[in-house]
Amino acid sequence: MNLEERIKDAMVDVHDFPKPGIVYKDITPIFQDPALLNDILDVMVEECRGLNIQAIVGLESRGFLLAVPLSLRLGIPFVMVRKKGKLPRECHSISYDLEYGSSAIEVHKDALKPGQRVLIHDDVLATGGTAEAAARLVQLAGAEVVMFQFLVELSFLKGIDRMQPFTPHITTFARF
Repeated sequence: MNLEERIKDAMVDVHDFPKPGIVYKDITPIFQDPALLNDILDVMVEECRGLNIQAIVGLESRGFLLAVPLSLRLGIPFVMVRKKGKLPRECHSISYDLEYGSSAIEVHKDALKPGQRVLIHDDVLATGGTAEAAARLVQLAGAEVVMFQFLVELSFLKGIDRMQPFTPHITTFARF
C-alpha cells in the first residue's frame, strides 16, 4: 500500500459533523500510528529538499501537529499563525472571508524576517481561504512563500487554485 492509501485507510469519515450534511475527514487516527506518522514526516522532509526553506509556518491548530516535528527534522524555526487575539505580542493581522462569515489570523511581527523562505503547513486544504491568508501574512512580514504542504486535500473544493499564485511547490499527501 502506498503512502496516500495508508493515510486514507487510517482516516475516519464522521458524518454530520460539525453540522448535518458534512462528512468530516478525521485525521486523528494517523497520530495513533507512529510508523505511518514517521513515514509521512520522511516524505515531507524529502519534498523540501533543494528549496532552501528557512522557516515553517504552521496554521492553528492541527497544522501545528506536523509542522513542529518537520521543523525539528529540518533544523529550522517553527512559526505559529493563530486566530486573532491568541498571540500575546505585537502582530501582523489579516482578515479573510469564510463560506459563512469572516475570520482573522495573526503572526508575531518578529517571527519572520524579510526575505526569509517559508513553507506553510496545514492539515487539510479545503477552500484555501486560511492558507491564502497565511501566505499574505508571510508576505506582509516581508518573507517569501516557497512551498505549501497539506496532509489532505479536498480537491473538489479547488483550494489549490488559491495557492498557485504564491508558489508552484504545493504538496498534498492524500486527495479526496
